[in-house]
Amino acid sequence: MKRIIAIVRPEKMEELKEALFAADVSGMTIAQVMGCGNQHGWSEYFRGTEVLLNMIPKVKFELIVDDEAVDSLVDLICDTAATGEVGDGKIFVSPVEEVIRIRTRERGEQAI
Repeated sequence: MKRIIAIVRPEKMEELKEALFAADVSGMTIAQVMGCGNQHGWSEYFRGTEVLLNMIPKVKFELIVDDEAVDSLVDLICDTAATGEVGDGKIFVSPVEEVIRIRTRERGEQAI
């Protein structure tokens, strides 16, 4: 099992969510987050003083999937979330040692 974390633009949230459901992803966690990368924010003026706003709103998707599904889901996320501009986001893939469904105590892939 793998965990896929995708940080994407907020305007891509609904489109990506629908694409993941269409790809039969059984569940996901979505959170609004703030961060910065190569964009480094932007400048605004407040009462005549320049203020650097370096935290940019993003949306974080977290998925736990079978190993075999990782490549196709990464491709789907890239195809759906890309605009071609700086700030499209990042995808992180990491191993998951165990999953436990609290209600039934099922473990492993049955708990996904």
